[in-house]
Amino acid sequence: MLRNAFLFLSRRPHLRRWMETSPLAARLTRRFIAGLTLDEGLAVCRRLNSEHIAASLDHLGELVHSAKEAAAACNDYLIALDCIAALGLHASISVKLSQLGLDFDESDCRANVHKLAERAKYIGTLVEIDMEASKYIDRTLAIAVEAHDAFGSVRAVIQAYLRRSAADVAMLCERRLPVRLVKGAYNEPHSIAYSRKREVDENYLVLTRALFDGGVEPAIASHDERMIESAAAYARERAIAPERFEFQMLYGIRRDLQQNLIARGYRLRLYVPYGAAWYPYFMRRLAERPANVLFLARQLVRR
Repeated sequence: MLRNAFLFLSRRPHLRRWMETSPLAARLTRRFIAGLTLDEGLAVCRRLNSEHIAASLDHLGELVHSAKEAAAACNDYLIALDCIAALGLHASISVKLSQLGLDFDESDCRANVHKLAERAKYIGTLVEIDMEASKYIDRTLAIAVEAHDAFGSVRAVIQAYLRRSAADVAMLCERRLPVRLVKGAYNEPHSIAYSRKREVDENYLVLTRALFDGGVEPAIASHDERMIESAAAYARERAIAPERFEFQMLYGIRRDLQQNLIARGYRLRLYVPYGAAWYPYFMRRLAERPANVLFLARQLVRR
């Protein structure tokens, strides 16, 4: 019920206009959204790099409405990659294939991804291909594999709450394609997704170990201290050096934990969203996991 309420609110244009001009909303978004422009996103990346933290830029605006918008999104990311190179930033880009035209023309979407992967390879960084709802998974993985085979500058995202993820991790490890592991938070049926937190956590740990045993530079994306400490302990047990994997978190969340990981010598990358479409992004994030409402509220008062 709460999830449906957030989804309903995410589609209210009048509420969006009010939120995007509200001082209270600005206080919240300053903590979790890098800004409205690429320059603001790059400034956050520069600051994070000065703190020995890598970044992954996400230009908000998935679910475009035309092939023309998808081409424009691709061009925006090409500009972002050129800026990353020009500024010498330790940063990748994170993209959703629905933003690059997957809903309109799969071949055009593939071409857009290849443009980004080619540019990323040239400047020495990655295109991190986010995972979306289950209807996108097979097509997203197919395009990620093709781009990886062609350019080797891609990292795919796997969601631990899906029952199929062990097989997907095995396939990606076999193809030597780097993986970012997340828990996942879309509203999927029980037939394809674990619904209990305990089950998701258990699968997350199983997949983490599989990535450490057979993967290439895995990214463990979590704010859950138990998941993080379990991953760190397994890496020590297997004598896997910290430079062979990284932890990832969202910009603005658990800054205390971020600093702790850096102090302990671990690699850390923050997902840095920017752009004018922050309101739908923010509301969908709350809808995907309503427990985030309390979690985010706590972050506002946490140092």
